[in-house]
Amino acid sequence: MHNQTSDRAIMLGTYILENKTTVRAAAKQYGISKSTVHSVVKKRMEFFNINYKKQLS
Repeated sequence: MHNQTSDRAIMLGTYILENKTTVRAAAKQYGISKSTVHSVVKKRMEFFNINYKKQLS
């Protein structure tokens, strides 16, 4: 399950960045709720930020 969440977050984040679009548009594209997109991307980005900050220390 953890790997699926990471893959989904990467897929959604990449889609948003590459298409310069919104959470709502990404949700529509993938047929999921905007709350799900926001939750998945936010949680994973927090994880990546924490790991990035640890690497800098």
